[in-house]
Parts: sequence; C-alpha cells; structure tokens
Amino acid sequence: MKDAINIDYALSAELIENIKKDPMGDWFDIPDNHSKEELQKIKEVAEKVRNESDYLVCIGIGGSYLGARAIYEALDLSETAKCKLLFAGNSMSSRALKKVLKKIEGKDFSINVISKSGTTLEPAIAFRVLKQALIDKYGEEGAKKRIVATTDPETGALHDEAKKNGYETFEIPFGVGGRYSVLTAVGLFPLAVAGCNIDKLLEGARNCKDTQLNLNALENSMLVSYAFSRFYLYDECGCDTEVLASFEPNLMYFNEWWKQLFGESEGKNHQGIFPASVIYSTDLHSLGQYMQEGRRNIFETFIKLSPEKDPLTVPDLKDDSDGLAYVEGKAFTEITDKALEATIKAHDAGGISTFTIEVLDSESESGISELSLGFLIFFFETACAMSSMLHGVNPFDQPGVEKYKKEMFHLLGKE
Repeated sequence: MKDAINIDYALSAELIENIKKDPMGDWFDIPDNHSKEELQKIKEVAEKVRNESDYLVCIGIGGSYLGARAIYEALDLSETAKCKLLFAGNSMSSRALKKVLKKIEGKDFSINVISKSGTTLEPAIAFRVLKQALIDKYGEEGAKKRIVATTDPETGALHDEAKKNGYETFEIPFGVGGRYSVLTAVGLFPLAVAGCNIDKLLEGARNCKDTQLNLNALENSMLVSYAFSRFYLYDECGCDTEVLASFEPNLMYFNEWWKQLFGESEGKNHQGIFPASVIYSTDLHSLGQYMQEGRRNIFETFIKLSPEKDPLTVPDLKDDSDGLAYVEGKAFTEITDKALEATIKAHDAGGISTFTIEVLDSESESGISELSLGFLIFFFETACAMSSMLHGVNPFDQPGVEKYKKEMFHLLGKE
C-alpha cells in the first residue's frame, strides 16, 4: 500500500509536532518522561495490595479499564497473578456486578477506582456497591486502607472523597484523555498488581517512538505508512470500515481497546472510519462469507504474533480415520501461519486491501510480551492521532458521548 499512495513526509512531521503541542497530547512524551517517583510508588503500592489481597477489583469504563484489561488478557496474567484482577463499573448490568461480588465472597480484596470526575454513572454506582462490600468485611477504617483512587490531581468528586478519607491516590495527568491513558497509572498500577513488568511496557513504547517516529527517517516508518494509507483508502477508495484481525483469542480485549481508541478519536462531523474486529479462525466460520463477498467498503489490518517457543503439534494416527495425515507432526503455529497467509490471499483476491503488522518478539515464550504490547499500544495511539488530524478532526475530544449522558440523566431525574 505504501507504494500505491504519495505519502507527504513533511506533513507527517508536522502532524507529529501538532500532537506534541496539543494540550491533550501529553501521552506522547510519557514513554520518555514518566516520573520515576510515581513508577516507584506504583510498584510499592502494588506490592502491598498483592500481599494482602486475593483480588483487585478495577472499577472504570472505556479508557479507564480497556487498556489494562487488553494487556492482562493478552499476557494471560490471570494464570500467574498472585492477586488477580476483576473488572467492574464498565456496564450497568446487575448480573455482571453480582458475578464480581460472588467472586470476592470469602476472599480478601481491594479496589482501584479509576475516574477523572468520579461522577460517571457506571463506575460510580459500582463503586458504591463495592465500597459497601469492603466496609461490611473490614469496617469503615479498614475499607479506606483498601481503596486506591486514580483520578484528577486537583478537582472532582472522587478526588475530594479520596482526600477526605485518606485513600491512596494516583493522578490522571491533565493532558491525557482516557483512551490514551494506558501507559499512565490508569493502566500501570493494576497491571503491576497482576505481576506485569511495567518497565518493559514503557520500554516497548519507547522502542516504537525511536524506530517509527525518527523525523530524519519517516520514509521507513510503518506507522506513518499505516496512518496515511488508511486515510487514502477512506478518502479516495470509499473504504469506511477497518477490521482489525488476529488469530489469537487472547487479543480479544486488545481489539476492544483499539476500537474505542479509533472510534472515539475519528468518528466526528459525520465522517470517519468505523472500527470493527475479528478473531480468526473462529470468525472465518461466521463472518468469513461477508468478508470474502460482501460490500467492498472494508479494509483489514492483521496482527501476526511471533511463533510460540513450544507449540502443540498434531499427533500421528495410524489409520488416518479423520483424514488429517496432511497435518500430522505439524506445529499449531505453522498451521495458523498458513491459515493467516491463505486468508490474506483470499481477501486480497476478493478486493479487500490488507495490512499486516508482524510482532517480532524474541523475549517471549508465547509470542507476545510487555515489550511488544508497549510497542503496539504506542504505534496505534500515534497512528490514530495522525489519521484523525488527516480527517480534520480533534483526536482528543468526544463531544458525541456527552449527548447520550444528558438524555439519560434527564430520564433518571437528575437536575
């Protein structure tokens, strides 16, 4: 795709500078300039929570939880974490909250409530319920010692409550919006509790910044190529839907984080690329027909992971009664790679433009690690901001989200 369009590298450099100068562009410098004092505090408080709790309940919605959950699921930390993460306040479902309450019944637990204002309805009502569960178990003073608030550094209902009650607190920086906040305490604290190497996450983001945004070598940047190519497909070819695809179920919540990032950033002024996602090969058996022969308003971005170090292999069967002799002895990773290659070829032939972002992670046994996830997060954050600016919209606001809130508050009787 890079060869099919004329990428304006001078404009690319200008867009990068515009991100840096934007009042809500402070996330761009976090990989280089994250406070060492805050990182040390995150690790110390995380260690305390790990030692006294079986579960940390993370209360937040949208960018306040999707980034942390994306990394938690991608790294499969629930299998290794001494203190496991639970997620609440991301819906209004009583059933979902009851599941969390059932999980923590009879267990030691703490809460990390994440909200700039403290008044967003979904996390606020979940916090009320879970705070009462803490009080019932540990008493009022004991409960206060098990609440960590990640919130605005100066104002807001949660900030005021935390200050009044002496909760442990972390700051959401002024110049960082929710969907760009995963590399702040918003994501780093709960991930540190779960045993994630947060230093490696930040190192991966720095690697992306150093290799993809070198102003003297932007013509070699896959990030710049991706940002401009997706705008070209939208503006010149009428492709108004992007599908993020991978062959790993552990990336499902990474897809959800990606959809919020691009949906809230670009979808304004009755324009923008609609973000969708699939997990293959599962979705080849549900959406495969549409992808192959449906409307041609789609383009597809594949994430390909590094091979596992010790994958399963297909065992031999003497009589070949299931007809699988052609894959006997093959590693699942080899089969998956061939399926990915075949899918790209078929979709290309069917008229879908495709990108492939290949993760080359030599440190990981499973094919993905903190390093590669940090790289991918910063890659997509920056590409999203650049692409949004090419569309002529502000990547960092979300005025449409406020409209449904006003209607909902009116119907619920809030003055």
